[in-house]
Amino acid sequence: MPHVLLLGGHGKISLLMTPLLLQRSWTLTSLIRSPDQKVDVDSAASAHVSNLSVKVADLEAIQSQEDAQSILNDTKPNYVIFSAGAGGKPPKSRTYTIDRDACTHFINASASTPSVTKFLLVSYIGSRRSRAPWWTDDGWAATQDVNNGALKDYHIAKLAADEALVEAVKRKGSEGQDFIGWCLRPGNLTDDNEGGVALGKTKARGKVGRGKVAEVAVELLAEKGRGGWVDCLDGDEGVEEGVRRIVRDEIDCYDGEGETSAGK
Repeated sequence: MPHVLLLGGHGKISLLMTPLLLQRSWTLTSLIRSPDQKVDVDSAASAHVSNLSVKVADLEAIQSQEDAQSILNDTKPNYVIFSAGAGGKPPKSRTYTIDRDACTHFINASASTPSVTKFLLVSYIGSRRSRAPWWTDDGWAATQDVNNGALKDYHIAKLAADEALVEAVKRKGSEGQDFIGWCLRPGNLTDDNEGGVALGKTKARGKVGRGKVAEVAVELLAEKGRGGWVDCLDGDEGVEEGVRRIVRDEIDCYDGEGETSAGK
């Protein structure tokens, strides 16, 4: 069974992911910023706490690939999840330090570690350079308004990390080595987890429940698909059904961003 390293283990989505990961009889190391957060992680693990370990480390201190590699060497994961971020807290430099730099260091360290075979990054649906071919003009305009306004720094940081994962997957593929990269890209997050999901080539804007994002993340890790970008909104499809369709049909929302996609 795989061992998972969850970076940003005290985040809302991460706490929802924790029991889902452990229910599969996987083992989990949850990385948190403060010892005070451990009680919440333990509570989320509930009856599966015996398969959980908690590591305290500050992602702001990850200044190099070597720093990230040290964490990987200590925790020895097979799968890595990056579900961390500055959360918009000032100063804005934290967004670049965590969402871009620390994430990129962990991507590159993971790709350089043969025992790590999958990396899942939680991003957001608007993290693109180009208009998705299936988006409407109005949807793209709304996305640009947000990316150039309220989320400008977040957009720059997240896009850089997303593209770093694309490049890491391509690099490993050129070396003939398996390294699956999933970039999960939810819309506006809510706590309403009723109903299903819309996965893949969705509309540009919308909402999605954090619990459903957590479910999709774990299902993607459990699949044997080749990876890619997966947009995620509220919808009518079941999570398992939607993830199977994404994998079966090799749907990749990186389409329109470059000549090759993240999983190719």
